Amino acid sequence: MTTLADDPTRPVNPRAGSIPLPLIGGWSPARGLVVTTVVTVIALALAVVALGLGDLQLSPGEVVQALFATDGSFTSTVVRDWRLPRVLGALVFGSALAVSGALFQSLTRNPLGSPDVIGFSAGAYTGALVALTVAGAGVVSASVGALVGALLTAVVVYLLAYRRGMQGFRLIIVGIAVTAMLHAANLFLLLRAQQEVAMAAAIWGAGSLALLGWPTLIPAIVGLLLCTPGFMLAPGLRQLELGDDAAAAHGVAVERVRVGLVLFAVALVAIVTASTGPIAFVSLSAPQIARRLARSAGIPLISSAAVGALLMLGADLIAQHLMPVDVPVGIVTVVLGGVYLLTLLVQEARNR
Repeated sequence: MTTLADDPTRPVNPRAGSIPLPLIGGWSPARGLVVTTVVTVIALALAVVALGLGDLQLSPGEVVQALFATDGSFTSTVVRDWRLPRVLGALVFGSALAVSGALFQSLTRNPLGSPDVIGFSAGAYTGALVALTVAGAGVVSASVGALVGALLTAVVVYLLAYRRGMQGFRLIIVGIAVTAMLHAANLFLLLRAQQEVAMAAAIWGAGSLALLGWPTLIPAIVGLLLCTPGFMLAPGLRQLELGDDAAAAHGVAVERVRVGLVLFAVALVAIVTASTGPIAFVSLSAPQIARRLARSAGIPLISSAAVGALLMLGADLIAQHLMPVDVPVGIVTVVLGGVYLLTLLVQEARNR
């Protein structure tokens, strides 16, 4: 006889007991699906608007026509070759960062458990700085350095935090400490580098989509697509939300699944960071916003991806068109993230 605890996909009120949660919408899948659909439609509509903004103003109808034009007109060149990579990159990279943040927040069971807090984004920046300032490498090698730096940081944080199992709070504390040391190392590398190299590295470190083109975007999208088998570990993630003992009792190889999920999340943030530089707070805020919109007891991965895409594109539009000068999108996300953290603190104070 199948009991409620034996059916991890059955949605139930989380107050009734700790059971696994579905991917979309917590214990209300219909609401989660509606939230995901609405946010996705808004993001796509905003993308059409973004493709029409700039020195050459285009209406949504002209944008759609330019996207599917075959005459090689100047308008189609502007839309497809100049603007589309940046807009598509914002959507794809925002989704990847949000999924990475959702995975870490689920694993650590803490809203602060995101790759930019735990240190993986800083590790990617360190790897890129080493490639640029020490090895004297170019942009491609810097991207490889960012990937290596993020993966090495993940290994160090995991080994330092592991004590007869993994606890989310310990992982966050270790990650914050490693982040502080990496920031110091990054500053040292910038101060020792030549002025031109240091300036280029500092601009890249702010996180920007301004130089994103098809030659950079296509390999990044391919890399992210290669990571999608990691979603097969999502049922194990839901089981881990019960706790290690309960997950093991349900037949989950706890450490193997956890390591796989960590590698999946690190790969997502590393690929994005290698392409754009570290962009903070999207992975921190998007999962929590999605959780509140979907009224989910757990963190919905698909809804988080949709919210992350919308946040990244919105922040990039602010960086391009609402600032006195074109600034890196990472600066805007930091400001928005600060507002988000202050809002969380105020809500927490009111709850107490």
